[in-house]
Amino acid sequence: MWKEFREFAMRGNVIDLAVGVVIGAAFGAIVSSLVADIIMPPIGVILGGIDFSDFFINLSGQHYDTLADAKKAGAATINYGVFLNQVIKFIIIAFALFLIIKQINLLTRKEKAKPAPPPEPPAEVKLLTEIRDVLKSRGA
Repeated sequence: MWKEFREFAMRGNVIDLAVGVVIGAAFGAIVSSLVADIIMPPIGVILGGIDFSDFFINLSGQHYDTLADAKKAGAATINYGVFLNQVIKFIIIAFALFLIIKQINLLTRKEKAKPAPPPEPPAEVKLLTEIRDVLKSRGA
């Protein structure tokens, strides 16, 4: 069983999938930083210094200034600002993947468009072609 598992794990598809998952996780961290640190702050400034991650609905009936305060107190909240950040992050990831796949499709179409060279004829056909050409040149 160990041998079969090793063969399965070392098969190209499994390794490719593992690499894809690791790269995807790293890409997700980059996009999270892009949304949280670059995109949302200017949007917050445009909207008057608002931090979307602090948008929440308090279900406990008490007042809390920030989501962190509400969480610290253990209050039940609906965190729609955090959800909004996640939606923006998803849209960015989906758009980036769309652009990458579009480029890959363009490259593969270019490769498919190149005609393959004709296969080499068998030796018998080459010999018969040479004989035909010699006979034509002699006027036969």
